[in-house]
Parts: sequence; C-alpha cells; structure tokens
Amino acid sequence: MSVKQVARYLQVNDKKIYSLVREGKIPATKVTGKWLFPRDLVDLWILESAHGGLLTDRMLIAGSDDPLLYRTVMQIANKIHARALISYTPTGTQLGLSLLSRRRADVCGIHWGPAEESATRHPALLRQFAQHEDWVLVRLFRREQGLILAPDSWPAGSRIEDLFSPERHWAVRQEGAGSQRFLQEIITRHGVNPAARRITGRAYSERDAASLVAMGQADVATGVRAAATEFGLEFLPIGWEAFDLAMHRGVFFRTLFQKLLEHLRSSEIQSLARMLGGYDLGECGNLVWPA
Repeated sequence: MSVKQVARYLQVNDKKIYSLVREGKIPATKVTGKWLFPRDLVDLWILESAHGGLLTDRMLIAGSDDPLLYRTVMQIANKIHARALISYTPTGTQLGLSLLSRRRADVCGIHWGPAEESATRHPALLRQFAQHEDWVLVRLFRREQGLILAPDSWPAGSRIEDLFSPERHWAVRQEGAGSQRFLQEIITRHGVNPAARRITGRAYSERDAASLVAMGQADVATGVRAAATEFGLEFLPIGWEAFDLAMHRGVFFRTLFQKLLEHLRSSEIQSLARMLGGYDLGECGNLVWPA
C-alpha cells in the first residue's frame, strides 16, 4: 500500500503516517524514493498494537535447534493447555533471522562460533537486517559443540583429520545453520580437505543430524553433546558456544517469554540439563545486546 492507501486504511491523515514511519512504529519499506506498506505486516502491526497486543498469548520460536530448549517448550505447552500457544520450529540461524525480520517468528535462536567470540559475532549477524535496532539479544545458555559419532567409531589414538577420509560417511547441515558454520571453522583450523569425505545425508536440525548417525546413514555429523546423548551416540567435544535468543524488544516482556525463562531456571530443567550434558545455564536470561 502507498502512503495515501494506508492512511485511508487506518483512517488517519498522511502526516500521521509519515510520523509513524519516522518513529519506526509502522512496518514500511522505501522503494525508488517512495514509502510502501506491506498489507499483511500492517494487519499484524494493528493486532499487536491493540490493547497491549492481541497476539501476546502466542509465541513462535524459530532459528537454531536445541534439545534442551525443545523439551522446555514442550513442557510449557502442555502446562498452559489451550490458554496460549508456544511453538518451536528449528530452521537454522540465518533463516530464523529472516523470519524474525519479516515478523513471521517472534523469537529466533542463534549460535555462530565460539562462546568467547559471541559478543561480537551475534550482534554482527543481527546488524545484517534493517530491523536490528528494534531487537534485543538474550542469553539462554552455553552449550558444548563438537562431532556426533557412531558407536565405536573413535578408537584410541584417532585424530580429527582421520574423520575426513572417503571411508567416513558424513551428514552435513544446510547453509545458514550455526553447526555448518562450526564445521567450516573445524576445517580451517585443522587444514583438512572437506572434499575427501563422503557425504551421505543432509540434516536440518541437531536432532535430525544425530538421528541420521543413529540410523546408520552417516558415521559423523556436527552437533551438540545433548543430541548425541539423546540418541546414545559418541561425542567428540570441540568447544563451547553461546546460544542466544533474538527478538523484538516488546516480546521480552511477554508473559510467555518470561515463563520460558522461569522454566529454564527451574530445578526440573536444571536436572534435565545435567542429564543431557554439555550445558551451562549460569547466564540464563541475561540481556547481552545491546549491552
């Protein structure tokens, strides 16, 4: 819609529309010098602006996959029954941020390299999107990342380089996934030839990758310790990474999001994290960006 069309649609004058644009309060994009307003985003903006947001009783989480987050969301969903809706759709880091930028998701899970570099890497990811000034980044936990291996496939004296051979079958992640980025860094660090390995499967989440190894379709996949634990697989630890949630500022104060943080801090989830292994929830709920 044009300025005049959206003004008629909202029953206000053109000046009010320009004022909303300047304040960043209405979804808009500038094309060849003219402001345009996507109808579906304007409709969503109206709903979320009405009485504190008619959609505050639902929360869709996209982005990176995590076993502990999945189990936490599942427990909350069963506790709240039909009073509200919380859903988790793993898509990978970059696709999740694209969905967040289009308001197709409320929250996006991200991880992009070593934990000690997350303070610069994660904000840099967000800055690739025009909406980043309206976003915040909340730490959920640190988690152990590495290689998920089939049982008895890591004999004593083995080296990472040995996994990059034609005899080893790999399950790889999609482009834009944080675990795929992690693999690229392993390749660079150890100077191995990725073309030497044999790729026999493509996975679209941590648990998908682990399942391919568990079913014998692959010998190796990148992933977190928790996913290896769930499927009874071996795990070769490589390092720790930060797992953060990106969202629009207003989402942080939603009841559902606060319930998520509260449940993650509960003794029930703390016990589950210890059982899965490879988690550090010491910073859970901390606002990490903007600092």
